[in-house]
Amino acid sequence: MHQTPPEYERKFDDFIRLCAKMKAQGVPSVVVAYPWVLGDNYEELIESLSRLADLGLGLQITSRGESPSRN
Repeated sequence: MHQTPPEYERKFDDFIRLCAKMKAQGVPSVVVAYPWVLGDNYEELIESLSRLADLGLGLQITSRGESPSRN
């Protein structure tokens, strides 16, 4: 059985709401400006990607040239 990593819902609340909004509006893909929006570790990344898949949404990430570094 699938278990969401602890704290995921609170930590990624903005991402979860964005996905729900895009699905409700019939938008086919979510666009994020930074890859780390999806997670800080493997479990968070897989959870985010799984949520996108569960909703039937695609994913687009802006190019590195358009995104400032995380540091």
